[in-house]
Amino acid sequence: MDFYNNAGKMALGSRLRRLSDQITEDAGQVYKMYNVALQPKWFPVFHALSQGNEKTITAIAEEIGHSHPSVSTIIREMVKQGLVIEKNDKQDGRKTVVGLSKKGKEIIKDIAPQYTDVTAAIEAALSQTHYDLWKAIEEWEFLLNQKSLLRRVQEQKKLRESQDVQIVDYTPAYQEAFKQLNEEWISKYFKMEAADHKALDHPQKNIIDKGGHIFVALYNSEPVGVCALMKMDDPDYEYEMAKMAVSPAAQGKSIGWLLGKAVAEKARSLGAKKLYLESNTVLQPAVNLYYKLGFQKVVRRATPYERCNIQMELALV
Repeated sequence: MDFYNNAGKMALGSRLRRLSDQITEDAGQVYKMYNVALQPKWFPVFHALSQGNEKTITAIAEEIGHSHPSVSTIIREMVKQGLVIEKNDKQDGRKTVVGLSKKGKEIIKDIAPQYTDVTAAIEAALSQTHYDLWKAIEEWEFLLNQKSLLRRVQEQKKLRESQDVQIVDYTPAYQEAFKQLNEEWISKYFKMEAADHKALDHPQKNIIDKGGHIFVALYNSEPVGVCALMKMDDPDYEYEMAKMAVSPAAQGKSIGWLLGKAVAEKARSLGAKKLYLESNTVLQPAVNLYYKLGFQKVVRRATPYERCNIQMELALV
């Protein structure tokens, strides 16, 4: 057990597999002890079919939580042993249903004492433990159905990596990064327009000197994301969030979120009541980010961009 103590909770899967292997090995011996011609891995399928009705493989897979290929393999093995029969569905001849054969049905009676003794043995073991394993498994299954372990690890990875991201103010040293990062995504999905060239070629003159601001995201000291707060000449809005871009190599680190929060906070500190932005719905991850930041859709605004098909605002007060 030293390995598990040393590895810690990240070895959960390995430890559960070890426990499962141990229980499965014992289960095989239990079946032999009761002269029941089943393999432990067949039990979920056998139990589902022992309820009486013939079922499709898909229905069995859904009921026991196994994959369709896994159930198909078990069915083939049980058919080979004469425990299961396959036939066409009476109501839909295109479907195949399976049910227990006469030999399989005989096991239902033979296995009853085994069920009684195994249940009693497990309950006795559970009574000797501080934690109820059965309830703990139910809790884990519920939690993982809500959010998979993969998703949870992805979130932790994003959180850890986002802590290594620095949001800094723009300086002329970042002009090329500001331009390249934006040109990359614009050229990929659309075409560069006059308003793009104006802002990206001369950000100092056309953004900062006009009362705007630019933030740069650094990861490992390299500029990997940018976003601008642009001063607007508009009766409804004083500032616009624009020219947000994140390097594809640095995505998944919450950089867009950090840049968006920095721009919104800057606009708020400058006294803005609302923040405006324009985008395109083909950029679904970006639009989702804007909604997450609190932006809401607005309509019927004039725009200098051909590609714009969604306009949004964020209330800052």
